Amino acid sequence: MDKNSKRREALLYHAKPTPGKIQVVPTKKYATQRDLSLAYSPGVAEPCLEIAKDVNNVYKYTAKGNLVAVITNGTAVLGLGDIGPEASKPVMEGKGLLFKIFADIDVFDIEIGTKDIEEFIQTVKNIAPTFGGINLEDIKAPESFEIERRLVEELNIPVMHDDQHGTAIISSAALLNALELAGKKSEDVKMVVSGAGSAALACANMYVLLGVKIENILMFNSKGVLTKDNPSLSILQQKYAQDIKPISLEEALVGADLFLGLSSGNIMTPKMLLGMAENPIVFAMANPDPEIDYNLAIATRKDLIMATGRSDFPNQVNNVLGFPYIFRGALDVRATKINEAMKMAAVRALAALAKESVPEQVNIAYGATKLVFGKEYIIPSPFDPRLITVVAPAVAKAAMDSGVALNHITDWKKYEEELLDRLGNDNKMVRLITNRAKMDPKKIVFAEADHLDVLKAAQIVWEEGIGFPILLGDKEIILELKAEIGFDADIQIIDPKINEEEERRNKFANTYWSTRQRRGISFLDAQKLMRERNYFAAMMVNEGEADALVTGHSRSYPSVVKPMLQLIEKAPGASIIATTNMMMTARGPMFLSDTAININPSADDLAKIAIMTAKTAKMFGVEPVIAMVSFSNFGSSSSESATKVREAVAYLHKNHPEMIIDGELQADFALNPEMLKAKFPFSKLAGKKVNTLIFPNLESANITYKLLKELNKVDSIGPIMLGMGKPVHIFQLGASVEEMVNMAAIAVIDAQEKENKKAKQI
Repeated sequence: MDKNSKRREALLYHAKPTPGKIQVVPTKKYATQRDLSLAYSPGVAEPCLEIAKDVNNVYKYTAKGNLVAVITNGTAVLGLGDIGPEASKPVMEGKGLLFKIFADIDVFDIEIGTKDIEEFIQTVKNIAPTFGGINLEDIKAPESFEIERRLVEELNIPVMHDDQHGTAIISSAALLNALELAGKKSEDVKMVVSGAGSAALACANMYVLLGVKIENILMFNSKGVLTKDNPSLSILQQKYAQDIKPISLEEALVGADLFLGLSSGNIMTPKMLLGMAENPIVFAMANPDPEIDYNLAIATRKDLIMATGRSDFPNQVNNVLGFPYIFRGALDVRATKINEAMKMAAVRALAALAKESVPEQVNIAYGATKLVFGKEYIIPSPFDPRLITVVAPAVAKAAMDSGVALNHITDWKKYEEELLDRLGNDNKMVRLITNRAKMDPKKIVFAEADHLDVLKAAQIVWEEGIGFPILLGDKEIILELKAEIGFDADIQIIDPKINEEEERRNKFANTYWSTRQRRGISFLDAQKLMRERNYFAAMMVNEGEADALVTGHSRSYPSVVKPMLQLIEKAPGASIIATTNMMMTARGPMFLSDTAININPSADDLAKIAIMTAKTAKMFGVEPVIAMVSFSNFGSSSSESATKVREAVAYLHKNHPEMIIDGELQADFALNPEMLKAKFPFSKLAGKKVNTLIFPNLESANITYKLLKELNKVDSIGPIMLGMGKPVHIFQLGASVEEMVNMAAIAVIDAQEKENKKAKQI
């Protein structure tokens, strides 16, 4: 995609369908006049009076306790500099989005129109009663230091300037583990810092708390090393000024153990890196280009331990590992501030988490890579679902132990369960799927590439590195559409109907005919079918000319699935083809089966569908907890529909006792663990959170997933084909660009899985 196209896409993302990235939604009922009279006048007077009696009741009756202000004046935005408060608003909304999706914290972004320190401080103090915490953002140094210092002292709610402390906390966790792997002690290391701004100073301050000696730190700004005789240094920079003559960065790095870069890209050369001590530690965190390219660095030094700010290299120092969970823990105990003890607790919690066995869900995000504590894994991944249950409690405990918590948590297990429940409304699964596909992209046939939305999906798949598209359709139309959307990559385009494809069509036709000639198909019939894009595309996958196939955007599901069932063999051991939809619900990902193929499956079919769905859930790192649903509960009906569900469950209980599955169950009992436990305590699902539903027939499954999708605006990935021998996946008619991109990622993962199974068999 060219620069103009990227610019247009970014602007469109922020403008449509509603300007901005966050909104305010009601948390209480408001349908009736009674509801409204409680929400506002006269009922609202009661909580007002209670708060007037005791101001602490504001946490009981309002959203203050889960509300953070992200505040800036726009003087140091990203890599954009001083662009002003209005121009900074998209960034602040983005920060609010991250707070919400990672820790379920609500945010109001506040952009303040002043550069005066005192005016800024007074503005924040005046609005502070609204909020449970203050996240300062993108304020230039040295003003940011004074603003944070004053607000921490003068307010009784948590305040943190994430630009400083976020990077410091995450990189400190990385440093603890890097030192251990390098066999070095913090008090002995010689450290060189490139950058003397707020983030670099905050990192250095925290490293000193970890034991690094100030006299062993050489810090550079854009003009050179900080020395005692430099009158232009700020008070905070003077702390790291050394009584030495000016030296170059290259000279400083000779024999250095640790390089911390928070400056500009490509300022470190291989020669500089080679001059460092044995087992050097390099944190090159300039964005978008590190101080030295990761691949160049590891090629230069095999004993190197390296971290960057980039997501496409190991050991990403990403602030999202810290600020959502630090504020989560602070809010949950009503901390009056975020102190050094709480920051250090986050550091040690992150460092310790990197040493624990990595959940399969995180390994899946990185494809075939198995993450194990070592040089390429010294800090947890942002994908790790344990972060909220590790960092937030550590911060909360530190707040309690250091005397700044007004509330005390006593039941830590219950608190952990509450934290896990907060993760349900996030689409981490989509990021996991996309990231895993990127690890080993495959060739994907887009069988309807002469449709604009399909071509847009193929463009995203290509540009995001998810796969290598092969475009089927009218070549002239595809080329026109590519030019229209700025898709200028050299991608293979195939029109199955043109004369130039006759040889390949005949080859495919002959192969197809040889398998179907005793089933009423003539060679002429086969030749005609190969002019149709779905037959042609399926044969490309069969013949190894492509790894996967996606189609179905412009035609009905039955018409598209027919050639797939005719041409593609079942997977080894599979006796039935079915589908599942992965629904991104408020309670987390849910698998619903069978949503597209089997109209009225038998008890035997239902058991097989349940087994295949369970395997698919595990493929995505979800441990399946399965309810086989019906209109009845545990034998309350003797109808044929309920009976076959009951028989399927009995079979699975006997032959697959390891599966967490039960039924038949009504949907409300299946999805309400407390209600199920109270009424049916004997159930294998009692007290468990169901994440997979197997329906008794096609109509109930299909209707349910489409109702969820349209009424609740739940994202859906699927239908995902189960039991196919090749990675072929079919969109629902009129699927959106986003849905098609997600399905393409699923197709790539399916191809990866099938390739791995084949390799193991060999």
